Amino acid sequence: MNGSLSLRLALAFAILGVAVNAATTAVTDPATESATNAARIPAEVRFKSGYVNGIGKPADFTSAMLWGIAIADTRVPGFEKARVEIAESQLSCRVDGKEIILNDDHGNIRGGLYRRHPWFSTDAHDPIPLVYSDDHSTVVLHVGERPDRVWHFWAASARATLPAGHLNGCTVKIRARISAGALLQVGMDYWRNPTVGYGSGGNNHEAGASNWYFPSDQWQEAIFTDIRGAN
Repeated sequence: MNGSLSLRLALAFAILGVAVNAATTAVTDPATESATNAARIPAEVRFKSGYVNGIGKPADFTSAMLWGIAIADTRVPGFEKARVEIAESQLSCRVDGKEIILNDDHGNIRGGLYRRHPWFSTDAHDPIPLVYSDDHSTVVLHVGERPDRVWHFWAASARATLPAGHLNGCTVKIRARISAGALLQVGMDYWRNPTVGYGSGGNNHEAGASNWYFPSDQWQEAIFTDIRGAN
């Protein structure tokens, strides 16, 4: 093989390698993936991708609570049958480097149906209709039956007091199965204390929200954390 041909072949392989790497980067780039997923979320949704609040827990807030949002995607044919099944919901907080569980519920939640247009424009809400599996291992949200509402839920167990010590942050884990035509997002709020109500606002501080979770035949673990560097 002459030198000129060898040089051309080497150059061709180098260009091919750059192209493959560029294509791989484009597919796996988090910003590209986030933008693509955001385009799959209905326009009225406030946060179309996950975020962590740049302002941490207020110093005088002593409690926390996980939450979830489930909605029907009315752009999907057959959304009227959309549902979200929830098997487990857990909130843990890292204090002095140790994980401490505050809420750990199975097959049960609390919540309400909130205004969707405009998004959460008022705290007024209707009771959330809950359906349970025969063995009560899961709770089912038939979001397709009320596509005009945000199905906003939180832990069945009481809002807990944050343990004493240095708080690194908290993590929400919700085990769910999301049918076609449904979407799920999870997050958490810090609260002024374990018993205060929402009131006129100012009693809770949103720590952030997860990316949206999309339909799958498989059970998924929806996660949010505000622990820096945990992802």
